[in-house]
Amino acid sequence: MATDRITVNRAPVLTLWATVVAERLGYDHKTALTLGKAVAGLNAQAKGQRLGIFEKPKEKPLKVQRKGAKPKENLVPLLGRLVPTVKSPEGVRAAIKGERIDPQSAEKYLAQKFGGDLIRVRTAMEELARAYKPDVLATEAFRMYEKFRPSVPAGQKGWGVKGVLDVNAIRLLAR
Repeated sequence: MATDRITVNRAPVLTLWATVVAERLGYDHKTALTLGKAVAGLNAQAKGQRLGIFEKPKEKPLKVQRKGAKPKENLVPLLGRLVPTVKSPEGVRAAIKGERIDPQSAEKYLAQKFGGDLIRVRTAMEELARAYKPDVLATEAFRMYEKFRPSVPAGQKGWGVKGVLDVNAIRLLAR
């Protein structure tokens, strides 16, 4: 089997993988795109805080919700993150800081970052997602990502650096 390597940053790889996993877990394509983009953003924020690149937000006191009041947002577990979501006229959408993520912007982001490789990478990720029952995928998806994500230097040296994504490695995990 020929090598199938792509040089890309980790964020779009995580965005695409989280999107594919969300679809496998039953979310429609547009909702899954927003969930994928949110997971990558939440991961980047957490890593940036750990590395001292971003300041940790100040703790806000918890608001007590009135009995019987409907929550303004729901949390969707995906790849080890709890993603805030809101209902919109178009359906459920991930929201960061109360702002809905636009599925078209997430799709455009993936197309820009992967270029002509997007379909090939997405197909390999879909094969991997289908190789597992949804409940197993839900708990193991981030560990799978850690096995195929692009390798970059540790710490701040690896921040924003592109690495090599081996598409065959994704396919092998599906077997």
